[in-house]
Amino acid sequence: MVKIAPSVLSADFAHLKEDIDTIYDGGKSWIHYDVMDGHFVPNISFGYSILSNLRAVTDLFIDVHLMITDPGQYLDEFINAGADLITFHIEAVSSMQEARVLIQRIHDAGCLASISIKPGTDVEAIKPFLDDLDMVLVMSVEPGFGGQSFNPAALDKITELKEIRNGRRYLIEVDGGINANTANLCRGAGADVLVAGSYVFKAENRQEAIDSLK
Repeated sequence: MVKIAPSVLSADFAHLKEDIDTIYDGGKSWIHYDVMDGHFVPNISFGYSILSNLRAVTDLFIDVHLMITDPGQYLDEFINAGADLITFHIEAVSSMQEARVLIQRIHDAGCLASISIKPGTDVEAIKPFLDDLDMVLVMSVEPGFGGQSFNPAALDKITELKEIRNGRRYLIEVDGGINANTANLCRGAGADVLVAGSYVFKAENRQEAIDSLK
């Protein structure tokens, strides 16, 4: 069954633990933790200190999405703060070698490694790394702000990643504009993990919202 990863970017940080407790479904869901630096994307969110606080109050799987210009600079801090999986953007690295080094560092630290592609980036850009990845994150909106509309071009990328998986271990995650309707499209295309922020945390019944995405 598809995994749901509610994004804490849409949670109420005055009541973060309570919000996390409302999405706990026996440990089946993940937490998606968006890190934005105001440079790689035009917004600023939070860093590794809040991640450490979050890790202290939940045993849910934490999926950390680094939307930052130099992911290698702070990689160790996010790993040490409690990340289970680290995603960096292929657009944020300067060379194939840098990407390979980051993947190796993540794995050496005992975390899972993922690469993300923006809506304007083709799957071709990450094909050299697919053998070594645990997940690929397909952005269905431009990264930086929540509440954007789903870009259907993501469906072609999800389908392509599924078709070329050929026994590789990577999961396919999609992030941006996810609701019950777009979740159905993504599942049909082959997505394994769905990130949803406002759709879950703004819902009156969050468990019902999570179930509707599955």
